[in-house]
Parts: sequence; C-alpha cells; structure tokens
Amino acid sequence: MRFMFVGDSMTIGRAGDYTWRYRMWQHLSASSFPWPPEIVGPRSGLYDPAADAPLSTAYADPAFPADARRHLAGWGEGWLHQAPTVGAAVAEHRPDVLLVSLGLIDLGFYTNSEQTAVNVRRFVAGARAAAPGLRMVLLPVIPNVRARTDAPFAAECVRFNELLAKAVADLDEPASPLLLASPPADYDLDADTYDGTHPGPTGEQKLAAAFATALHQAWGVGGPYRWRGER
Repeated sequence: MRFMFVGDSMTIGRAGDYTWRYRMWQHLSASSFPWPPEIVGPRSGLYDPAADAPLSTAYADPAFPADARRHLAGWGEGWLHQAPTVGAAVAEHRPDVLLVSLGLIDLGFYTNSEQTAVNVRRFVAGARAAAPGLRMVLLPVIPNVRARTDAPFAAECVRFNELLAKAVADLDEPASPLLLASPPADYDLDADTYDGTHPGPTGEQKLAAAFATALHQAWGVGGPYRWRGER
C-alpha cells in the first residue's frame, strides 16, 4: 500500500524536526501488511528557515530513510495551493491513500471557511480524476494559539471543520472512500507545540496517532498506534 502525506507547515516540518510523517512511517513500518508499505510524493525536504525554502535534510533522526521522507507538503501551503496540483502528484506517484492535514494556513491568511471548503472539494475532485479508486483520510483543523485571542478566527476554524465533515459525508464513495479523522482530544498547544502552532515531539505523535487510529478503526489498515519515546 502506497501512502502520500499532504499538508502545510505542520506536515513538512522545519530543520531539526522529527515530523509526524516520521512518526507515521514508524507506525506503518511496524504494522502488518502483505508487503511493506511505501511512502510516495514529489518532495522530501524540510523547511529551512535560513533559506526560506524546503531545502533542509536535517531530520532529527538522520536514520530516517530517504525513500520514507517523501511527501506533498509545503510551508505556507494550504487547500488553496494543493487543490490545483494534487492531481499531477497523484498521477505521477500513484498513492493508494492520501493522509491530509490542511486548512489552518488557509483560514489564517488566504480564505474564509466557505472558500476553503470549496477548495477541499476541488482537491478531492482533482485527486480522483488522477486515481478514481484513491482513498483519503482528512484531519480537521486544530486551531492554533491565535484562536485564543482572535474570536473571529476561532469561529472560522469551527465553521470550517463543520463544512469539512459535510464535504466528507457528501463526497464519500464506496469506490473512493473518504474518512474524517478525529483530532487528538488531549492536544495541548503549550505542551505539544514549540510555538503554539507547529508540533513538537509529543504533538507529532498525537497527529500520527489520529491518522493511524482512523485507518485501523475504519478500514482495518495497520494496527493500533503505539507511542514511542517521550510523553
């Protein structure tokens, strides 16, 4: 089974991060599959703040295999940016499952909840046009620290998650199933991020666990998530 991670800065990670992609790769590698799972995608780097570009290879674990670092994620990229490009990436790299974490950057800088929901539907249509049998797991937006003091932004996050759930319900098809993951109930912005937005080691594990739990409970893919390292 071939997996592609799709996301924004929380998914690509910056130089020195493990990333939740790494945690998910660990989980998938330890799970039972008829043949080893593959990670696919057009990119492999981390965001390098000094260069302001996704050029870093400085993962926290240098033993993270090069072929498992692949992804379709970008610092500052959201549904707005991924919707027009996902079809080409799917056609080229042929994933069976997309694991998607997008939306916070859209709501924070680019589009409101209604406009962002339109881009979700464009994304799904574009991905399916390239691979009609594609499966997708979508993670709702986890509001960042801005939502504590910006009530309109917080409301947009809530509204978008409602619209995302509706889109998943509307667009789910037996031949190309969509799944809405449950965000971690115990996600703590102070303990699980390093800046109120981007996940640290515990946040990475909780995001990976959200996807792993959805895959296992809904489709029997993989197994229960097993926490590794720091809590």
